[in-house]
Amino acid sequence: MHDRVKPITRRQIPAVGRILEAVGRCDLPRPVVVDAIRRKLSRIRAAREVPDFESIVTLVRHSIDELRTSKLQPIINGTGIVIHTNFGRVPLASEAVYAANGIGSGYSNLEYDLAAGERGRRGGYIENALALLCGAEAATVVNNCAAALVLIVRHFTGTKTDVVISRGELVQIGGGFRIGEIIETTGAKLREVGATNKTTLGDYAGAIGPNTAMILKVHRSNFFMSGFVESPSSKEISALARKKRVPFVEDLGSGAVVATEQLGIADHEPTAAEVLKSGVDVTCFSGDKLFGGPQAGIIAGKKRLIAALKREPLFRALRCDKLCLAALQATVDLHFDQATAGIPTLALLRVSESELRRRATAICSRLQELPLKIAIGCGKAKVGGGTLPKSNLSSVTIDITPKNPSLADFAATLRASSPPVIGYIANGRFKLDLRTILPRQDALVVEAIRAAYAK
Repeated sequence: MHDRVKPITRRQIPAVGRILEAVGRCDLPRPVVVDAIRRKLSRIRAAREVPDFESIVTLVRHSIDELRTSKLQPIINGTGIVIHTNFGRVPLASEAVYAANGIGSGYSNLEYDLAAGERGRRGGYIENALALLCGAEAATVVNNCAAALVLIVRHFTGTKTDVVISRGELVQIGGGFRIGEIIETTGAKLREVGATNKTTLGDYAGAIGPNTAMILKVHRSNFFMSGFVESPSSKEISALARKKRVPFVEDLGSGAVVATEQLGIADHEPTAAEVLKSGVDVTCFSGDKLFGGPQAGIIAGKKRLIAALKREPLFRALRCDKLCLAALQATVDLHFDQATAGIPTLALLRVSESELRRRATAICSRLQELPLKIAIGCGKAKVGGGTLPKSNLSSVTIDITPKNPSLADFAATLRASSPPVIGYIANGRFKLDLRTILPRQDALVVEAIRAAYAK
C-alpha cells in the first residue's frame, strides 16, 4: 500500500459521500459508518500524504470491520475455561434469561408494593431469598463484588480509618486492579499484618488499636500458596474480633453455594453459609462465578449491618437494575429447587468425560469428508474466573491439524465465523475443548469448521 501513497493536495481527499457509496451496504447503522469514515479521513488529512481512493476505501472497510467485531455478540467458548471473564464469565440459565426478558420487555413491580398499592422497596424477594440461601440474618445485592467491598469498607471506616488485612491476601484481581487500591479509594488506610506466606493470630491482635475500623479477610480464590505457609481460620479471627469488638468481614469472591466436592472437584471452596457460621459479621461474593448468575455483588451477614449498608448514600449508586435482579431471582430459585443441573456453570463442571467423548465422536463423524486431520484429544479444563486455581478437570478436545493455512490463520478464520468459535493452539494442533461448548452449539461448531476449511 505504501507504493500507492503519494503527496497530493488536501482538496483531493475524497468526500464522505463518495466513500460511503464505495463501501456499499453495511450491517452497521449509517451514522456509525459515516463517523468511521470521517475519523479515517481526519487521520489521513493530518498525515499530509493521501493514499489513492481504493486504498482509502480499504482502510475504511477495515475500520468498519473492527467496529463490527467489537459489538457485543454470542461466541462459542472452546478454551476449556468454564468461568471466563473475557467471555462474560458464565452463561445464564434459560430460566434467568426468560425472567430478564419478561421483566425487560415491559413494566414491572420493581419498586411497587402490589398489596398496598403504593411505592415499595426494591429487591424485597431476592434479599430474603439470598439470606435464606446463605444462612444469614439478612442480605442485599449491588452491581459486583468490588462494589460490595467498597460499600462495606466505606461504611465501617466512617469514623475510624484502619483496615487490618494480611499481606498474603493483598491480591490482584482482573484488569490489573488490586484489593489494596480498591480499599484505599474509600479513604481507608491499610494496616498490613504478617508476611506474604505467614500470618498469625497474634499479628492480627497486635495490629488492632483505637483507630481500627474492621478486620478484612480476602479469600485467595485466584492463587494458592504451599510450603512454609500459615494463616488463622475464619473462626479464630472471628473470636478475636468479638473480643476486641471490631467488625470482621470476609470477601469470598467466587461465591460457591453448592459444595465443590459435589461438582467432582477435590478442592473445597468455602461457602457463605460456612464462613457466617464461623462467626464472620459480613461476607460478600460474586453472582457470576460459581453461583452461576448475572454480574452482581452479594452481601450477607448480620441484619443490623446489612440495614446500615443499605442506608449508605453510596448504596444508591451501586444498586442493581431490574434485569440483574430478575436473572438473579431466577438463579436463586433454581438453587432452592435443587435444579442446579439447569445452571449452565454447574452443569459444565459436572459433565462426565464419557459424555464429552460421545459428543466429540459425533462431531468428528460429521467432518469425515473434509481433508483435514481431525482427532479426539484429551484436555485439562479449568474452573477459571479467579476460582479454584489448583483444580483441573479432565476433558475431551477436538484436535485439528490443517494442511493449509497455518494454525494461527485457521484460528483467526474460526474467530471470524458467525458465531465466532474460539479455541487454543497446543502441541502443534488447534484444539476445541468440549467442556465449555454447550451441547446445543455442537452443530454450529461443525458448520464453522466446514466454512473455515472452505475459505
